[in-house]
Amino acid sequence: MKKYLAEGVGTMFLVLLACGSAVLAGPSISVLGIGLCFGLVLICLCYCIGNISGCHVNPAVSLAVWLSGRMSGKEFVGYVIAQLIGAAIGGAFLFLLSKSGSGYVFGGTTGSEYNLATNVLQPGATSGMALITEALLTFFFVMIVLGATDAKVGAGKFAGLAIGIGLGLVNIVGIPVDNCSVNPARSFGPAVFNPAAFGDFWIMVVGPCIGAIVAVLCWKAVSGYVNNKAIEG
Repeated sequence: MKKYLAEGVGTMFLVLLACGSAVLAGPSISVLGIGLCFGLVLICLCYCIGNISGCHVNPAVSLAVWLSGRMSGKEFVGYVIAQLIGAAIGGAFLFLLSKSGSGYVFGGTTGSEYNLATNVLQPGATSGMALITEALLTFFFVMIVLGATDAKVGAGKFAGLAIGIGLGLVNIVGIPVDNCSVNPARSFGPAVFNPAAFGDFWIMVVGPCIGAIVAVLCWKAVSGYVNNKAIEG
């Protein structure tokens, strides 16, 4: 139960603080600042709840960990449920903030139906472009997670730093396409209170899941080679 609580609270803060940076300060800090905030929030969470739940705070990461044999199917389901609930609570706080101000330009999108940092296609982007982007960025991010936390070749105490930097990087690249998801829970939370965003939600589920699966296959091939070389050496 402690693991599920940690995942729920962690995902809540990821949505509240990271998405909140776009909602409350987006025009001031731009894409680079928002990406940095996503990365910093995850670094903090990794060192806060990493030893409790592993700090997945992302169904795509949990999927990869399960497929890698590092957690049971029952745990996987529990993690995803906790992450979605936590994301919805974080989204609720953002919604509350967006309705509490008077004349405040939240995220620079006053009058828009998308004002909670929801994951929707940006001007000029297509569904195909977004799907490929989500799959590739999630592939990269999940590879970092699997590698940094591998018991044999992982980064040890620096794992959280590597993982957080990875999330920041993919956000800087992905935000101009669809506000960058690589995390179905991160997309779900704000969309609950901005239902119009559910039109593109399938991309934020399918893309990250594909990327996570490919990352698992790739990491197994790479880590198997590394381990074999170590044994031969």
